[in-house]
Amino acid sequence: MSARQITAATVATEIDTATRTTMRAARIHEYGGPENIRFDVVPVPLPGPGAVLIRVAATSFNPSETALRSGALQAFMPLTLPYTLGWDVAGTVVEIGSGVTEFVPGDRVIGRLDAGGAAAEYVVADTELLAVAPAELPLETSAAIPVAALSAWQAVFEHAKVVPGQRVLINGAGGGVGGFAVQLAKRAGAVVLATASARSAAAIRAVGADQIIDYTRDPLPAGVDAVINLAAIDSDAAAVLATLVRPGGALVSIATPIPAATAVHFVTRNDAAQLARIVALVDAGELHIDIAESLPLTELAEVHHRSENGRIRGKITLRP
Repeated sequence: MSARQITAATVATEIDTATRTTMRAARIHEYGGPENIRFDVVPVPLPGPGAVLIRVAATSFNPSETALRSGALQAFMPLTLPYTLGWDVAGTVVEIGSGVTEFVPGDRVIGRLDAGGAAAEYVVADTELLAVAPAELPLETSAAIPVAALSAWQAVFEHAKVVPGQRVLINGAGGGVGGFAVQLAKRAGAVVLATASARSAAAIRAVGADQIIDYTRDPLPAGVDAVINLAAIDSDAAAVLATLVRPGGALVSIATPIPAATAVHFVTRNDAAQLARIVALVDAGELHIDIAESLPLTELAEVHHRSENGRIRGKITLRP
């Protein structure tokens, strides 16, 4: 990335950062319910070698963070408490650590932070986790991209290996990953069948689903080439999904595993190169970002509560 003039806005940002020593962060001190989320005043972190300090414009909510907060994931994802929530980040670089050449103060970036920390006013991130943010989107909107879009990309292209002409059933398309998965499967040339509730149907149809299936009343289609499950469902429902794919077809899930020998259950990995390709699609107008709600970060506990009660649609961004 070439050197550039430091703008007046960047100078103002640097002055603001230099004079601030503390920030507010949404943290948990123990596993438990949404009421355990506290807003603590903590020191502004300093970027080490290969890292940058980001002034956070927004993070976004991912339903799996409720399991992280409750302790349901601690067997394979233990936390060092207190822990600052927030995997998605969109913001502005305000300080760089030694050895950093990819970014300079003033750059707009997005990323998935494996260690969390984005539910705060500032966060430190390794540059290898970051991509330049979409040029034409507000940073607050861009916060919806990293976790959800990477999950959809890997489900569609790496695991389901969708090709033109296939019939692909996306189960749970009304969630945050679903909108991206529908668009990417369409981009791959598939006929997309999507399950969604009545409150999500219009949004999923708007991003290209060929058929909307109301899972509360409509039968699921059989003989599809691929099933991509994005929903936390019970074992009986997962078993039904296994019967819908044709012999030799793909069964993929990022949520409840599908009980079939050929099924793939995967955890999304961080991949800044894929994230950059996703950003390029956004900048080209070929990938739409649907924000269901934009809220202040102080609403995070309520968002967790709503998610656990099935009252979330699409992506919710949260600004500090």
